[in-house]
Amino acid sequence: MKKRIAIIAGATGLVGKEILDGLLADENVAEVHSLSRRALVIQHPKLVAHIVDFTKLPDLPPADEVYLAIGTTIKTAGSQSAFRAIDFDTNLAVAKAAHAAGVKKVGLVSAMGANSGSAIFYSRVKGDLEAALAKMPFEGLVIARPSMLVGDRGAVGQPIRPGERWAALLGNVLGFLIPSNYKPIEAVAVARALLSAVPQANGKAILLSGTMQH
Repeated sequence: MKKRIAIIAGATGLVGKEILDGLLADENVAEVHSLSRRALVIQHPKLVAHIVDFTKLPDLPPADEVYLAIGTTIKTAGSQSAFRAIDFDTNLAVAKAAHAAGVKKVGLVSAMGANSGSAIFYSRVKGDLEAALAKMPFEGLVIARPSMLVGDRGAVGQPIRPGERWAALLGNVLGFLIPSNYKPIEAVAVARALLSAVPQANGKAILLSGTMQH
């Protein structure tokens, strides 16, 4: 079987790091191209790290699949417009460049509640991106909609979010009372779900937290 070539944008983030680790460990993946603004700490024989300006992306190498894991918060971005520029514009720019490079399948890290008609700005931007990707002529599109993410943010240079700590504690104590789609979810579970679904994707699929937990 022909080995795959993958592109990932956002490998310095919580879920993106887990996706990158999974791709590098996959014996059916020959090469992984990472797109980021800063150098990666990790080195690997299969990894080709590209430091890029996402507003002026170069031509991307031919590949089979792309993983879009770029994301921030409105607080970190500094404004709603800055947040949209990162979460919507940057991910869509990578998707367009990947399609031009021959990519057929896409995996997106979105969020629970994503809806282009939402009154909540964050959810609306996430929904707008999902809708924009669905209009592109990809062979397969897999959208992961995790609930609150938990994981080792310190390992990727991110501050620990108090809300995530409390959510994890409540999940451990009252998990049996929380619907599966609302329970906090480990970043590695989201990554594994995408890595399993994207290579065989045909059409559009949405993965909710409850599904990815298992």
